[in-house]
Amino acid sequence: MNILLITLDQFRGDCLSSAGHPLVQTPNLDALAAEGVRFTRHYSQATPCGPGRACLYTGTYQMNNRVVTNGTPLDARFDNVAHAARRAGYRPVLFGYTDQAIDPRRATGPDDPRLSDYEEILPGFDAELDLRGDMTPWVDWLQAHGHDIGDSIAQTLAAESERPAEHSHSAFLTEQAGEWLDRQDGPWYAHLSYLRPHPPYAAAGDWTRRYDPADVSLPIPPTPEHPLHDRALATIPAPEDEAGVRAMRAQYYGMISEVDDQLGHLWAALRERGSWDDTFVVVTADHGDQLGDHGLIEKMGWFEESHHILGIVRDPRRPAAHGTVVDRFTENVDVLPTLCEAMDIEIPAQVDGLPLTPFLDGEEPPWWREAAHWEYDWRDRFIGHGEPAVWPWDRRLERHHLVVLRTKDAAYVQFGNGSWLCFDLAGDPTWRTTTDDPAVVLPLAQSMLTWRSEHSDRTMTGMVLRQGGVGRWPDPHPLDEVSPAGASTAPR
Repeated sequence: MNILLITLDQFRGDCLSSAGHPLVQTPNLDALAAEGVRFTRHYSQATPCGPGRACLYTGTYQMNNRVVTNGTPLDARFDNVAHAARRAGYRPVLFGYTDQAIDPRRATGPDDPRLSDYEEILPGFDAELDLRGDMTPWVDWLQAHGHDIGDSIAQTLAAESERPAEHSHSAFLTEQAGEWLDRQDGPWYAHLSYLRPHPPYAAAGDWTRRYDPADVSLPIPPTPEHPLHDRALATIPAPEDEAGVRAMRAQYYGMISEVDDQLGHLWAALRERGSWDDTFVVVTADHGDQLGDHGLIEKMGWFEESHHILGIVRDPRRPAAHGTVVDRFTENVDVLPTLCEAMDIEIPAQVDGLPLTPFLDGEEPPWWREAAHWEYDWRDRFIGHGEPAVWPWDRRLERHHLVVLRTKDAAYVQFGNGSWLCFDLAGDPTWRTTTDDPAVVLPLAQSMLTWRSEHSDRTMTGMVLRQGGVGRWPDPHPLDEVSPAGASTAPR
């Protein structure tokens, strides 16, 4: 099988027409879902981009990979989607970016430029189209088409509406991927990392006028419940005027429909090449966008809008489940084990997620999780400020962290400083009503502790060194006979 992993940056899970969005149209993602499986409760495990992608690429929770902000190095010991592809015999290629900072222990020296950039390429990928930083290949392409370029890449992106849609960032990536596909003569593995609908909130070409701001619904109003929310409102607030909020949301929806249109071109290209029925497709996002909800933009905190994302998987070998919709809780840490099973290789021991394969077969495993989890860390606001830390014993930065356990009816938020919030989602799905009922809170807090215990790093915890070699769990020779003194009576 060919493997196609697509990420759409900052794509909220509710912004699909197949998910019932009242305005935005996504016909090509809907078509993919009709030929695959759509996961309605799919979640990112961290924000912003670097942490969210670290969880996606390694299949591990933030508490294990410890990528807590853009620029935190990804420990080189972790396996990832590209390394797995190489073990399966592929040459994994990247179109776009991965936002993974290098492990400094792998640097060539103190002057290694990779030590000054968090937008490095995930180890294992060959960058067929490198769109990091100033996005030089796209900028050069725009200039070759006669466009004036702004002084910064942010200005260039903000001017997308002033250029034809066929010259957009998404269109360029799609075109380059299509030309690469023309050169392939065997099974391939490609990761297409699209920027949109990431801000700036400016859709390309005519897509900027696709949605009338007057038709756009207003966001959930803010109800500050914690100092972190107050701080966010002071630093990354949504536009205060109604017209500004409506315009921002209309542009976001335009960006979604524009990148969906590009995916339609990609689907068509695969069909024209006769590859569609030989290609395993995963489409997800690194995180969502507040889009004005709770008074905020961008992504952060405990909020549903920052972490609920799209999730669609198509396996052409499993047509019986095509068109099904799964409402169990699924997570981005499930992507790596799913890809491993699609490539018929062993799932790494580090993985915290679960393979989605049963759902692709139309089954619903009874042992599946009953909640989603995600984490957010804001220590980067304090690094280099205040009193110097006493290294390595000072743990003050660990207090600037939260973990969310989200069930069908409630969400429990545990903060690193010991405080907590519990939201009654059955009574108010907008995350604006809290509860301190012990009958609700205590079981959730206990579940959080259990979750942490079950998912602590286990790279070597399933092994035991003993006479005769390395034992693994499940052990073919279990020490199931133990004397009262605790000494094993099993043969050595």
